[in-house]
Amino acid sequence: MRRSAPPAQLALGVGVREEATFSNMYAGPNVGLVEKLSCQLDDEGEPFIYLWGGEGSGRSHLLQAACHEASDRDCRALYLPLNDLGHFPPLMLEDIERLDLVAIDDLESVVGRKRWEEALFHAFNRLRDNGKRLLVSAAVPPRQLQVQLPDLASRLCWGMTFHVRGLDDEQRLAALQLRAKARGMLLSEEVARYILHREPRRLDALFACLETLDSASLSAQRRLTIPFVKQTLGW
Repeated sequence: MRRSAPPAQLALGVGVREEATFSNMYAGPNVGLVEKLSCQLDDEGEPFIYLWGGEGSGRSHLLQAACHEASDRDCRALYLPLNDLGHFPPLMLEDIERLDLVAIDDLESVVGRKRWEEALFHAFNRLRDNGKRLLVSAAVPPRQLQVQLPDLASRLCWGMTFHVRGLDDEQRLAALQLRAKARGMLLSEEVARYILHREPRRLDALFACLETLDSASLSAQRRLTIPFVKQTLGW
């Protein structure tokens, strides 16, 4: 039977977005967390960090940003979004102790499945024994996960736990303008507020609007105005 590709061939992992970096994120109330993550690979960095937060809080961005940070340091990292990968057997956890950082997203997707829980427990131990870093994300704190394997439940409470806090409207506005600037777009506060008040408050939806507007403005050679936004987005 042919074995799956070793983690060394999966640098940065699955589905890491190019724009998902620390510099491209408005930290807002999570500035302390971002600082912890950005130095996790330091000699004194935290071996294990657990993030939790609701949908659209930015957990996935943070995990992918940590992988980009590792790559920038010439370290090997693997991003595993379990919402996408959890229906596979946990073979991707084999030999991950050869990596410097493993970022596991959406842990709740595999909780309660014996094979996955056992594989995560052993992977946790191998990473710890080899002095590597682990970053985990879930929708709820570790004690609220319905983990069936007691040893895994215990391990998940070992590290530093952070609540990824959502942004208020003013902070979403700042995040929207920061992302526009990173894309080279001139987004006035007036237009940004218009978008914010018309679109769902989720950041991923707001950023999707920006991507659409960026393509449309480049194609039409038009600057971003409220009439142009209305026309492009069909409002």
